[in-house]
Amino acid sequence: MLFSATGLTFAASHGGTIRRLWKEYAVFHWKRYAAAFALGGVTAGCTALTAYLVGHLIDKAYVDRDVTAILLVSGAVVVIFTVKGFASYGRSILVAQVTNQITADTQRRLFDKIVQETLGYFADKHSSDFIARVVYAAGSPAAVLNTLINSLGRDVPTLIGLLAVMLLQAPVFSLASFLVAPPAILTVQRLVKQARKLTSDQYSSSAAMLVAVQETIQGLRVIKSFNLENDMRRRVGERIDTIRATSDEMAQVVNRPGPMMEVFGGIAVAIVFAYGGHQVIVAGAKPGDFFSFVTAFLLAYEPAKRLSRLHLSLSGSLYGVELLLNTLDSKPSEPIEPDKPSLNVKSGSIKFDKVSFGYREHEPVLQSLSFVAAPGSITALIGPSGGGKSTIFNLILRLYEIDRGTISIDNHDIVTVSRRSLRESISYIGQDVFMFNGTIRENIVAGRHEATQEQIIAAAKAAYAHHFIMEFPRGYDSPVGELGTQLSTGQRQRIAIARALLKNAPLILLDEPTSALDAASEKQVNDAITTLCTGRTTLVIAHRLHTVTHADCIHVVENGTIVESGPHNVLLTCGGRYAQLFELQFPRGSRSSFHDHERML
Repeated sequence: MLFSATGLTFAASHGGTIRRLWKEYAVFHWKRYAAAFALGGVTAGCTALTAYLVGHLIDKAYVDRDVTAILLVSGAVVVIFTVKGFASYGRSILVAQVTNQITADTQRRLFDKIVQETLGYFADKHSSDFIARVVYAAGSPAAVLNTLINSLGRDVPTLIGLLAVMLLQAPVFSLASFLVAPPAILTVQRLVKQARKLTSDQYSSSAAMLVAVQETIQGLRVIKSFNLENDMRRRVGERIDTIRATSDEMAQVVNRPGPMMEVFGGIAVAIVFAYGGHQVIVAGAKPGDFFSFVTAFLLAYEPAKRLSRLHLSLSGSLYGVELLLNTLDSKPSEPIEPDKPSLNVKSGSIKFDKVSFGYREHEPVLQSLSFVAAPGSITALIGPSGGGKSTIFNLILRLYEIDRGTISIDNHDIVTVSRRSLRESISYIGQDVFMFNGTIRENIVAGRHEATQEQIIAAAKAAYAHHFIMEFPRGYDSPVGELGTQLSTGQRQRIAIARALLKNAPLILLDEPTSALDAASEKQVNDAITTLCTGRTTLVIAHRLHTVTHADCIHVVENGTIVESGPHNVLLTCGGRYAQLFELQFPRGSRSSFHDHERML
């Protein structure tokens, strides 16, 4: 009665979610779940049989004085407890294995969903939110199924078995057990909505704390240079206090039915004791029946209490399930394209034909932009910040999709080929080089994992990185630290160039690769870039114009369109926008410093 009332309410509100969990998760593990159910039935039977034998033991000891029967019953109890112990162990292991497998599979699905999104998907979200989903929400399906399996496979059969013993031994006494059910159900139903809201608050506060901690670690240099330690302590402290307060409130909500259930349980037990004692003393009933009933009643109390709180126990996990399903159900912005042909770059020409794009609606970044990067040439993109230069690179890599126009490589529209083959044809190096957590070797081979040691060293030498790598105590096996903190900016750039050389892609995209370097490091990186770009179609973004004076063609990009194009000498002679930008960086009185810088590079 208790379980059915709670279960009906639960099924009505969350039946669809439970059915989906069963279809997408549980059905694949039905054999182990079936075995767990069977072992749960064995455990329940042993519990009920123990309560039943207690009555016989009392009667044989205090009524019949039968020593042989006592020994037989005692031996049976040992066997029952042994079987129950092994059954409980086996059931726990099976459920744990399924739980771990479901959590692992869910984490894979969630991570696979994340990597099928474009950059725009993450534009208004913090990375910590997705970390929290992988860590927290991914375990929710298994938690819900685990709770249900425990209830249906352990608590329900145990309660049924014990109720059968109670009804068999003392039908009248059994009526007292139902006194606990109505107040328990009513109390729990009122608390479910409150628990659900608190679960949402807990998740939001935990994600916010994760954001603060992550920003503290990644921005530690800025935090210390601006003496922001106290500010970050306050931010993290506030998040921690919020989580603690919410957790305290959740603890109160979850445990609030306890006192009331204990009170009503105590009343029921008192009634049983009083009436049972009266029956034994006055009416001459067998004490074994009374003790058997009391034992069954006391053993039934805990599973009954767990079942009465089933809906409340599931509310937190169900919030995580819904959060997870919302993420998995959204259409991926970068789906797998198994049917699209691969891009086969031959000459390496890149063409933009009237391309328009905006990150937000009605806010265009590129407006009917057109240009051609000739095969094997170096094409430079210059102009003020915000003009759309980096956006051009994002669109070539298909990190975003264009609104209008066409981008083609060797006359193949990049939308018609697979993203994977497109990106395999491109080596990208930015001004902020990303280093994976691992060794120098692992970062170099990121684009070509099958590379041999000789190939790795050859790429490092061509990138002018081998010398400084060998100065580290562990050479190529030296850790780079989080985001490459063990390396200087110039060293990270040269490792990135070695990575690109090893990848051996026909198209090169360089986004301000020397903007943060001193003159000596810039010379080494430029030499490595020269090696990298030889014979390859190269697009380079630059603000320091001396780095692109030798480009085959320079495009001046402003307000999302190309306003001027040509080689350095021609553009300088024309006296247009390029000449103005050049004059700002190298006034006529300081042109000698420009030529000195050119000779040094």
